[in-house]
Amino acid sequence: MPSTGSGAIAARAQVRELIGQKGHAVDNARAARARLETAFAAGDLIRTPFLDQALGDLSTALDQEEGQRLGGKSAEASRFILRAVDRALDDA
Repeated sequence: MPSTGSGAIAARAQVRELIGQKGHAVDNARAARARLETAFAAGDLIRTPFLDQALGDLSTALDQEEGQRLGGKSAEASRFILRAVDRALDDA
């Protein structure tokens, strides 16, 4: 059963705003991931198995060595995963 209430509504809206922001996909992905983790910790959203897997995949795409710049493949993967997260938000 999806989360309800003002906290859930606000969290979904904020995550979607972060996903749709102009800017580098990797930066948007980091911000969206952080907001989702905050919403889960606060109990505003329920961590679904799909979102848990998507966040794990996103973490893999965003992993980098010290000083390494994330490029095209990370950005492309981030955009793809964030589109899936956006579709799954209503179930959280």
